[in-house]
Amino acid sequence: MVDNTNKSGIAPGENERFEKLAPGCYAYSADGCSSTGVVIGEKGVLVVGAQATPERAKKVLLKIRDVTDKPVKQVVLTHFHADGCLGAPAFEPGEIVASDLTRRMLDTRGRDEIRVSRERLPALFEGLAEDTGIVGPTMTIASSMTIDLGGLDVRLMHLGRGHTMGDLVVWVPERAVLFAGDLVQTSAVPFCGDAHLADWPRALDRISAFRPSALMPGCGRAAIGAAAVTAAIETTRDFVTTLQDAANACVAQSLGLKDTFLAVQDALAPQFGAMTGFEMNLPLNVARAYDEGLGLDQPQIWTRERLADLEDALGETPSGSGAEEPAEEAAPEQGEAAQSDSELVAESEFAASLEQAGEAGDRDPVSEDSADADETAQPGATQDTAGGDDAAKVLENAR
Repeated sequence: MVDNTNKSGIAPGENERFEKLAPGCYAYSADGCSSTGVVIGEKGVLVVGAQATPERAKKVLLKIRDVTDKPVKQVVLTHFHADGCLGAPAFEPGEIVASDLTRRMLDTRGRDEIRVSRERLPALFEGLAEDTGIVGPTMTIASSMTIDLGGLDVRLMHLGRGHTMGDLVVWVPERAVLFAGDLVQTSAVPFCGDAHLADWPRALDRISAFRPSALMPGCGRAAIGAAAVTAAIETTRDFVTTLQDAANACVAQSLGLKDTFLAVQDALAPQFGAMTGFEMNLPLNVARAYDEGLGLDQPQIWTRERLADLEDALGETPSGSGAEEPAEEAAPEQGEAAQSDSELVAESEFAASLEQAGEAGDRDPVSEDSADADETAQPGATQDTAGGDDAAKVLENAR
């Protein structure tokens, strides 16, 4: 049987690193944990990614206190997954910021996400109170927003669907540093269980358009230097497209989920098999790719029951420890998830017109004349934009 839990032997939290990416910009990483970004301005600190538990977040805070005593003004939740949200209160931030779509994903999927994550990754969530609930944003944005940290602008942007529907990236134009969340990985395989695989490469194109000099991935060490950044983006792209293409080929041949799993494993293993999380995430990644190949646009809500269903569907396989419901059984049941998610914006409705310009130019793709969509954060305010036209401005002048 496929095992739902992490059996990698990695002890979450070991080998802590606090890397300086540029003046005022840092990346915290540790084995088995999500990464956390830190941006320091004259007024305070912005944190990107909140860790899986308050205790893990406190370890990041200790690293921050080694370099500044300024208060944490904002914590940015790049997406709705529990491993990057539940530690947010430990930073005692003035605001917790996320996209509108992430808040809606938390509302519809957050409780199941916590339960499933704790079951699959018990060591990561060790010490988390049993009654821990959803940690949601106090402020949301639709497409983009600029935060003035004092002498340093930080831009939050939703560049389209990818790792999840509501991913935010954080860009520090004066430092050419980008915090990519789980849209980009360096040493780990991307987790695709809640992904929009067909749209993800376009989000990567938009990240590339910023031409970052340093990039913090979802987990693991940062990519520093243009060559390392490009390698991280292109490796992520290769994984996503290989996964999708292999699964689509299996769907076209009317293969079942188990045969698809084996075929996709064979397609991915030569290039990605040695990367962190390959075996653990493979069943979930394949199940989502299979669903998308069948035409299921919205990822299904994951529950413990669906984890068990995936175990039953895959049976004895040579790969290990992740889980999701088999797509053959899930497709007729998509109504429950679709009912809550169907209103969520589709890729064609958001940023479909965002294109990279072919000429060299300003390294900051955010246009200064997009003030209506790109406002300075105010405490307690919700940043609302019109979507289509405003979203196009997010990458206006991109090179």
